[in-house]
Amino acid sequence: MLPNAESLEGKPVPDVTFKTRPNDQWRDMTSAELFKGKTVVVFALPGAFTPTCSSAHLPRYNELAPAFRDNGVDEILCVAVNDAFVMNSWQGGQEAGNITMIPDGNGDFTEGMGLLVDKRDLGFGKRSWRYSMLVKDGIIDKIFIEPDKEGDPFEVSDADTMLRYINPDAQAPEPVVMFSKPGCPHCARAKAVLKANGIVFTDISQDAKINTSVLRAVSGQMTWPQVFVGGQLIGSADDVEAHFGRAGAA
Repeated sequence: MLPNAESLEGKPVPDVTFKTRPNDQWRDMTSAELFKGKTVVVFALPGAFTPTCSSAHLPRYNELAPAFRDNGVDEILCVAVNDAFVMNSWQGGQEAGNITMIPDGNGDFTEGMGLLVDKRDLGFGKRSWRYSMLVKDGIIDKIFIEPDKEGDPFEVSDADTMLRYINPDAQAPEPVVMFSKPGCPHCARAKAVLKANGIVFTDISQDAKINTSVLRAVSGQMTWPQVFVGGQLIGSADDVEAHFGRAGAA
């Protein structure tokens, strides 16, 4: 049986050591290092590369990371009962640079939360139940645990629910789309500006059979890149720099 949220709120997170691998080097990371003196959002999920986790749970937290930062969150952690190699590979494939991936390979943290569940029917072994929580200085302030029912429910642990809890008036960032061309230095410059500002964007490359005629039909322009924010055309790399500021600028 899953614990109820009220039984966990106000309690400290489990004190464990995670076997992480930043920059391809092993490093032990403790709960104290991750949570002490910080406001942290954690979202936990059954497994890297699985459908709901890859299509919705991780991408939306990554997309809303700037809004979380604007509302006092220091870091967003993704926890799964997977090893460091799997978590790092998944993060790279998802381009989820705004998220800190935490491999709970032995399930110690998840078991300490009371949320380690048996998924042997899927060949997964023991995995994490899906949940999210707001942790302040190592103490669970709020936790959203998915309902205990068949399948893989995804109803309350999403990024939008957590952001609304932190600030009901918080503004989610507008979606950003870039039409780019492989090898284009101006495209690289525009991408650097967006990344420097922590902006998650969808890159629609010429590799995806987007030719100049399509670019002109969509944007009215014939030069690469063209960037849209919330459906509004920002324009070229120069326009992106004017709108957001140069990458690396103080």
